[in-house]
Amino acid sequence: MHADLLFVNGHVFTASPGAPRARAVAVRDGRIVAVGEDEDVRELGGPGTEIVDLAGRLLAPGFQDAHAHPVMGGLERLRCDLSDLSDRRGYLDAVAAYADAHPEAEWITGGGWSMDAFPGGTPTKEDLDAVVPGRPVFLPNRDHHSAWVNSAALRVAGISRDTPDPADGRIERDAAGQPSGTLHEGAMALVEPYLPAVTHEDYVAALLVAQEHLHSLGITAWQDAILGDYAGYRDATPAYLDVAGAGKLTARVRGALWWDRERGAEQIPDLLARRRTEGRFSAGSVKIMLDGVTENFTAAMHEPYLDGCGCATGNRGIGFVDYAELPRYVTLLDAEGFQVHFHAIGDRAVTAALDAIDAALAANGPRGNRHHVAHLQVLRSQDVPRFAAAGIAANMQPFWACHEPQMDELTIPYLGGERADRQYPFGALHRTGAPLAMGSDWPVSSPDPLWGIHVAVNRARSATMRPFLPGESLDLATALTAYTAGSAWVNHLDDTGTIAPGKLADLVVLDRDPFAAPAAEIAEARVALTYVEGQRVFAA
Repeated sequence: MHADLLFVNGHVFTASPGAPRARAVAVRDGRIVAVGEDEDVRELGGPGTEIVDLAGRLLAPGFQDAHAHPVMGGLERLRCDLSDLSDRRGYLDAVAAYADAHPEAEWITGGGWSMDAFPGGTPTKEDLDAVVPGRPVFLPNRDHHSAWVNSAALRVAGISRDTPDPADGRIERDAAGQPSGTLHEGAMALVEPYLPAVTHEDYVAALLVAQEHLHSLGITAWQDAILGDYAGYRDATPAYLDVAGAGKLTARVRGALWWDRERGAEQIPDLLARRRTEGRFSAGSVKIMLDGVTENFTAAMHEPYLDGCGCATGNRGIGFVDYAELPRYVTLLDAEGFQVHFHAIGDRAVTAALDAIDAALAANGPRGNRHHVAHLQVLRSQDVPRFAAAGIAANMQPFWACHEPQMDELTIPYLGGERADRQYPFGALHRTGAPLAMGSDWPVSSPDPLWGIHVAVNRARSATMRPFLPGESLDLATALTAYTAGSAWVNHLDDTGTIAPGKLADLVVLDRDPFAAPAAEIAEARVALTYVEGQRVFAA
């Protein structure tokens, strides 16, 4: 039988350990049927075969994002999207322009601002009042752990100097004790009940917009890291089921059901009822958020944060679940066949995740659920080898592992030298044999895998940046494998992630071979073509 599709005259990165490089690939009926040299693969061509001349470009397995929030990202692209801007004036101009263009909007929503654009990482209500004086404004930042609000939003929600901080959050206040316009973590929930309802149709539109965008970046699969009601968003599972049922979900998606941190093990029957599969969508994971983020001092640490003078404070961050009960929860989830997907930024949260997985493995034995811990900003050295020992995947968001204002001004001074040097230890995890996966946390940061890979290799976003802890860098092949085969393993998509006979033809063509250029140029590569099961879903 002739092939439907041939890729020839180029370079092939297979992500397969035994034969990582080839020259040509043949596809038939959505699967790879041959990998090898041009002359061997061309023999499978026939009258109806489409031939893609790679012309020296690189063919690789489709990228897979192991931790993303595409529906959130799609909604932001449809609203007041600040993610491509970088300074206070640009944000305010964009908010004003959006408000002027949408006079019918009861609230101004969207988000994507960066904390480093504001002193102390906390924007003020007065700035928003100046550009939107009458209508309430609610804008989560890029990491969705804080929100910028104006006076109208505070008034609608009844937040005043007398409003206490919730147990899982903080209201930023001025010198007089008045709310200043930034809400951290659980404090955002004080406003969320008053936000306009987002319809099912809005979620479907956001998912389709996100899918188109991610395909343009070579992404053929992802793990949606929150399916449930969280931070003003509601469960996107119905949108996935509808889009998949209609045959419009061209990506493969593994869904992580949200663990309600206000509840305990009694929610497991609800999670079992929500475990659904439809077409290319499968919700077989559970997401447990263990802590916050370092920039607002809510990431859970073994030792306290420092203050501006370098002295220890009384703050060790926030643990969002009961760490003493966590091993029991994870053991029960593991016994039900759920994969557990942890958010762990601080070293105390990472330890709690590892302890819980170890307890589950001791109680249940290895069940192949492929638990993974995402973010991994700060780790204790003794916890690094535990990933390999227990087969726990290190789910890395490499775009953050560099010197930039949020790191240099809002993180390093408050962690202190020795602890700051234990951030994003990708190289150490790799050297100890940990399974590696990669993701973006989009819309928290850029969803472009090539940017993530660039930073993983260079530990910097540009040649003018000083590399951040360069001893923790990865080589290009390792980083590319983590964003393909590694994430496919985490996503339980064993038919994908490598280029080998029998695998599904989920593929990406780059406009060059980054192996043939200096590492400092990785991010200059662009996606030319994206395929899912041999069907083209994007062409530049």
